[in-house]
Amino acid sequence: MRVAAGLILASAMSVALTGAAWSQTPAAKPAAATQAVPAATPAAAPAPAAPVAAQPAAASFPPPPQQAPQPARAACNNPNALGIARTVEIDTTGGPGFGFEHFKELDFLRDKEVVLTFDDGPWPHNTPAVLKALADQCTTGIFFSIGKHATYEPEILKQVYAAGHVVGTHTWSHANLNNKKLTEAQRKEEIEKGISAVKWALGGISPAAFFRFPALQHPPEMVTYLGNRNVAIFSCDIDSFDFKASKPEKVIDTVMKGLEKKGKGIILMHDFQKHTAEALPELLNRLKAGGYKVVAMRAKAPVASLPEYDQELMKDVKLPTVSTRPVNSVVTTVNE
Repeated sequence: MRVAAGLILASAMSVALTGAAWSQTPAAKPAAATQAVPAATPAAAPAPAAPVAAQPAAASFPPPPQQAPQPARAACNNPNALGIARTVEIDTTGGPGFGFEHFKELDFLRDKEVVLTFDDGPWPHNTPAVLKALADQCTTGIFFSIGKHATYEPEILKQVYAAGHVVGTHTWSHANLNNKKLTEAQRKEEIEKGISAVKWALGGISPAAFFRFPALQHPPEMVTYLGNRNVAIFSCDIDSFDFKASKPEKVIDTVMKGLEKKGKGIILMHDFQKHTAEALPELLNRLKAGGYKVVAMRAKAPVASLPEYDQELMKDVKLPTVSTRPVNSVVTTVNE
């Protein structure tokens, strides 16, 4: 999932101490955006210039919602666990970008620090196995959920959130937003319906203002749009290429070789992939043995879904019924 270096708009970001499907293709070079935007360039291009602040949005977006705090992570009962070295809070104002595959400005990780990220879930069997591996090592990750998958498996996504992991978004259907057949309205719908679907799956809880483009394809106008939405954009530093792996060992080998070369970084994996779920327990062991430390990233505020896409989701999608009533009020034994 290699694409060229690009520019990112960002206005402000804070890093405060309180303590990563499918086959993917290279990006074509997009046209320059109308506002302060990054553009994908050939791989041999020099590093991008410093981003500038996003211009005021043409449309008015709702402020971040007020909601109850996320459940705390469970107490760690493994004295030898990988654990979490530190937690950083991200001010997503202006849409800062993270991951040196595309965004070069915000180098906040220290030597041998990693961020674990998982794309394309939630998915039966694989996502729960990833959750167990993380719990066994008392560590955490960011889960970039596909909206459709969230509507298929809302209870699994609720488990991700309840375990204290960050839930971000990854579009509605995993569409490549650089596809020239898509209109700007369709690209926005992919982003916004994905946010609305994840919020629905979480029972009305808004996800973090964290977003990753499918296949790491960054249309400049959508980068500008997310900046005006105050949503942080994630690329990666180390791609596991688990969607190409034929066995779990290959996933582990790819990640560890990437870390040996770069020394630190945001790791891109997929909880949709069986081999990733199988590889994760040993990969976490290898990280621990290699002296690597996990950093938890959390958003300062959640992202507010847009009412029109909430309504579109309910109107156009045949969502499964999620009951909020207790079992004993729905099912009564009348004979035994």
